[in-house]
Amino acid sequence: MKITYTLTDKPKEKPTGKLGFGKIFTDHMFIMDYNPEHGWHDARIVPFGNISLSPACMVFHYAQEMFEGMKAYRAPDGKILLFRPDKNIERMNNTNERMCIPKVDPADALQAIEELVYLEKDWIPSGEGTSLYIRPFIIATDEFLGVHPSKTYKFMVILSPVGSYYAGGLDPVKICVEDEYVRAVKGGTGFAKVGGNYAASLIGQQKAEENGYAQVLWLDGIEHRYVDEVGAMNVFFVIDGKAVTPKLEGNILPGVTRASVIEYLKYKGYPVEERRISIDEVYGAGMNGKLDEMFGSGTAAVISPVGLLEWHGKKLVINNGEVGKFAHMLYDGITGIQFGKTEDPFGWRHVIER
Repeated sequence: MKITYTLTDKPKEKPTGKLGFGKIFTDHMFIMDYNPEHGWHDARIVPFGNISLSPACMVFHYAQEMFEGMKAYRAPDGKILLFRPDKNIERMNNTNERMCIPKVDPADALQAIEELVYLEKDWIPSGEGTSLYIRPFIIATDEFLGVHPSKTYKFMVILSPVGSYYAGGLDPVKICVEDEYVRAVKGGTGFAKVGGNYAASLIGQQKAEENGYAQVLWLDGIEHRYVDEVGAMNVFFVIDGKAVTPKLEGNILPGVTRASVIEYLKYKGYPVEERRISIDEVYGAGMNGKLDEMFGSGTAAVISPVGLLEWHGKKLVINNGEVGKFAHMLYDGITGIQFGKTEDPFGWRHVIER
């Protein structure tokens, strides 16, 4: 794929203070268009800036879109690393299929990400726990008020230097169970990475934050009994020394970090169960002293320990509100691979070379 370049003549100053998450953007972005005649075409890297769209664009009215989340890391030897980009691109095209969006050639998607990241390599921060967040996304652009798949699309990639997703870093967070609203059900879009899933979760997140909690634990949309996932993460429980996570049944996101956690634990010789787990079982294990740990996993936070869980007014303190053995091991192990600080026995690291 040929990518044309138009470079900015007004480069921005690089950030020097605390980064936060998702508020600062680099100098350039990638854009590629789709129509039935030419397919995906006109791949280009241009200065970061606003784009012009008709108010009638279908993305605004019918939410036909998708997005992904990845990171680039600077290794101690200066190499630029990605973490399992093939898995993100595979998931991207699974989402595209569900949303009636034309698939992007995986090689082209990877090339777009690699070339943009390499161009913006000076934006990759080097501080502890920092990285360059990569946001690929596709939007429907037909100017049409009617429920029908669009015929035209834009595929874009933007970049943002980031610190920790949560202000407290690896400090355990407090979360509450949402028992009024639901996020997704089987047969819907729960397995896809689409904005509508996150929009549907906002009311639960808002309720949680108003009550002093960092995140929401979602239950299944049918029985309101089985654990699905946390708002921005998959979830794991360590019960009596065994890691347990909800199995993939089409209603939760197949997280790349989730898959990596499972593979890493098995590599280290720890048993892992992927199965349905009810909120009653979680609380029962907690009351019986068998809930050793609870943590979330995701690209943004990597591993996020949970120190307190609230459900129907019952507050369950987990591992004395401290970071547990599994969470520590997984965070150190996975970030060590991501940042090129440890061996990578899985072949997860992808080096950007130009």
